Amino acid sequence: MNRQLNSKLIISIIATGLLSFCGVVVETATNITFPVLMKEFSVSTSTVQWMTTGYLLVASIMMPLSAFLKNSFTSKKLFSTASILFILGLLLDVTAPTFIQLVTGRIIQGIGAGIALPLMFNIILEQAPINKIGFLMGLGTLVTAVAPAIGPTFGGLVVDTFNWRSIFLFLLPIVILALILGLVSIQQVTKPKRTKLDFIGLIYIALTFVGIIVGFSNLSTIVTSPMNFFIPFVIGVISLFLFLRHSVKSDNPLLNLNVFSNKSFSLHLGAYFLIQLIALGISFILPNYIQLVNNKSALIAGLIVLPGAAIGAILAPLSGTIYDKLGARKPIMTGIILEIISLLLFFILGKTLTITTILVIYIILMLGMGSVMGNTMTNALQQLNETQIADGNGMFNTVQQFAGAVGTSIVSTIIAFSQNSNSSLTYSAKTAIGAQHAFLLLLIFILIACLSLNHATKNSK
Repeated sequence: MNRQLNSKLIISIIATGLLSFCGVVVETATNITFPVLMKEFSVSTSTVQWMTTGYLLVASIMMPLSAFLKNSFTSKKLFSTASILFILGLLLDVTAPTFIQLVTGRIIQGIGAGIALPLMFNIILEQAPINKIGFLMGLGTLVTAVAPAIGPTFGGLVVDTFNWRSIFLFLLPIVILALILGLVSIQQVTKPKRTKLDFIGLIYIALTFVGIIVGFSNLSTIVTSPMNFFIPFVIGVISLFLFLRHSVKSDNPLLNLNVFSNKSFSLHLGAYFLIQLIALGISFILPNYIQLVNNKSALIAGLIVLPGAAIGAILAPLSGTIYDKLGARKPIMTGIILEIISLLLFFILGKTLTITTILVIYIILMLGMGSVMGNTMTNALQQLNETQIADGNGMFNTVQQFAGAVGTSIVSTIIAFSQNSNSSLTYSAKTAIGAQHAFLLLLIFILIACLSLNHATKNSK
């Protein structure tokens, strides 16, 4: 195949990127509406969380299907299906008279986003010139790097100025534009061949994600209701074991687990999971810290993290260009050292963070994220042969969704434990202590990720 960076390829990446961007933005933007939704629909905190949990569950289950979908259907057909489902989900949410319809809309959006995100990376890996893959993967990663930070700002602005339904309404024209761009630009370079879907593997992986994500979403009640965590978590772990055993024996597994025989790929994937967990954990800690400890509004909290997000987003394609010219090791290890420095500063200053220190340290963190995220994924997939890339891509996107659910649950639980302690400190002081404990855990995670990537990139330039 003649790999050329032509206008159609660029527009197809923009189209799939726009849809993926909307999927991630709406996920974080709706978190800010929870108090309003609880009041309007008379639902509890645990119930309203299904706005996010339902979306994450479905998106996570769709990700392992990406290799099967890529082999069985044309990219244009997959993209138009994803776009139409996303539009349907948005329409359901804009008009929702009940909370059930609201969650249904989010679940349908999750299916659309779960198809779109792996598709974007598959198009880049399959069609882009080899010497531009790092840059374009950086552009693709920009979507997932900047969207979680833009979401709360966007949500806060819209809710303060209009109402919560406008969040979904404003995304409609963007998704429609993405659909039009995709229809005119997405090209097919490999002929689809119908393959048999591994239904048993799909059931096992679905039970894995339902069990583990529901378990972690109940982590904050582990002291008062431990079974709410342990029962679904154990079901998830057992299902994962059954999935792995089934996949090894199956002639047509949902995911090709042979990719894990490649040690370098496995180390990259493990580090990526931890880094993504940190990114989503931080995006939960900082807005809460700014509001509860620094006593600022949700909108101010969103605006404080916006410069860091923008800088990280700009750096993602630039660091991809550095990857194309200098190899993986320099941008990845430079980025991860910046992340270690920023998390160390967050931990040391955890009890007394000001708006200015949060702004500056978060910029350092996002400079690191911009250098590491896309390049880690790109370099990992470059370790695989062409027949394994779709499976490897599916695993990275699956891990990304999973890390988001786990990261938010872990840090929110650590902060909640501190907030609910019987000490005589004020609520804001207890929140600051909880945040400091969460920063310490994330610092440990980034050190583990650093060791993994240092080992994995030793033979890279």
